[in-house]
Amino acid sequence: MTAVRLDRLTKLYGATAAVDDVTLEAREGELLVLLGPSGCGKTTTLRLVAGFVEATSGTIRLGGRDVTREPPYRRSIGLVFQNYALFPHLTVFENVAFGLRRRRVAEAEIGARVRRALGLVRLDGFEGRLPRQLSGGQQQRVAIARAVVIEPDVLLLDEPLSNLDAKLRHDVRLELRRLQKALSITAIMVTHDQDEAMAVGDRLAVMGSGRIQQVGTPAELYRSPANRFVASFVGRANFLDASPAPGGFVLASGLALASEHASASAGTVMIRPEAVEVAAEPRPGPNQFPATVDAAAFLGASWDLELALDGGERLMATVPAARAGTEDWSSGRRVFVRVDPAAAVGIPGSERPATPAHHEETPR
Repeated sequence: MTAVRLDRLTKLYGATAAVDDVTLEAREGELLVLLGPSGCGKTTTLRLVAGFVEATSGTIRLGGRDVTREPPYRRSIGLVFQNYALFPHLTVFENVAFGLRRRRVAEAEIGARVRRALGLVRLDGFEGRLPRQLSGGQQQRVAIARAVVIEPDVLLLDEPLSNLDAKLRHDVRLELRRLQKALSITAIMVTHDQDEAMAVGDRLAVMGSGRIQQVGTPAELYRSPANRFVASFVGRANFLDASPAPGGFVLASGLALASEHASASAGTVMIRPEAVEVAAEPRPGPNQFPATVDAAAFLGASWDLELALDGGERLMATVPAARAGTEDWSSGRRVFVRVDPAAAVGIPGSERPATPAHHEETPR
C-alpha cells in the first residue's frame, strides 16, 4: 500500500526548477531515502511533502488523500530536523510533550505517551534534563521521540545525523532503523551520505538537477545503476571510456574487456574497486592486464590501491587485508590485474547531470 505519492511534483523559483516533474511513492512501513548532492532538490522535495513549501504544480497524496494545498498541521507528519530544534528552556519531557499539548491531548495520556516514546529511544530517566545537559546523540533521540510521540502517519527526516561525529552517526543510524521498524512507520529521509543511505534505506531515490535519476533498493542501484551519475553517487567506482564490441568492450587504449553486461548504447564501463583483483603473478581467466602500483593506503580491513594499466587506463582497487596477507604494495611495484566479466558493467548516459543554479537549503 502507498503511504505517500508524489505525482509530477514541480517547484519553480523564478525560471529555475528546484523540483522538476517528480513522481515518486513511499510504501507503507518503508524507509525511503532521498539521496543526492547539495542543490539536487531533495530537501525542497521533503519540504513540499511537509507543507512548508507550496508546490508550483503536481499533487501530494498521503494515504490516498490529496494534501497538496493543505497546511502542515493537517498532514499528520512528524519532523526531525538537522539541528534538532529542541526548546533550550524546556526539559526533555516538555520537549517531547510539546506536540501533544498543541493537540490538546489529556494530561494523563501525555505522561504515558511521553514515557513510552522516551523508552523507545532508550532515554528512560532523562525526563527532567535540559537539552544542554545532553550529548548530541541524546539530543537527536529526543528530537526523534518528539516526532513519533504524536503518532504521525509519516515521519520526515531532514539530514538527521549530519551534526554527529562519525562514530555517533553509526550508532544513531542503527537506533533510527530499529525504531522505524519497531513502529512500522513510513519514513522519508534526506541525506547526501551514501553510506548512511545504504545502511538505513529500504529503497533509495537518487536525485540530480531536481529530477529522480533512479529508484531502487541499495543493491539494485549499486549493481545496476541507470547512469554514470547514479553509479558515482552510490558507492565508489572506476569508469573507463569504451566502445561496444562482440562479447564486451574495447577500451580507449585498445585493450579488449570481456563483459557479461555489454550494451550497444554504453560508452562507459563501470568496475567497482572491490571487483578488481590484484596479484603478484598472472592467474587463469579473462580480463587480465599488467599494471603498476601508483599508490597504496592501508585501512585496517583492506588496502586501497591506485593502479596504472600498461595501456594507460587507471583503476582503484580495494583488496581485503586478509587476502593480501603480508604483500608489499609499495609504489612502483609490478602486478597483474584481473576483472571478472560479470563485474564489468556498461553504463549509458555517461554525463553527470548539471547542478541547478539555486540553493535548496534557503529557497526564495
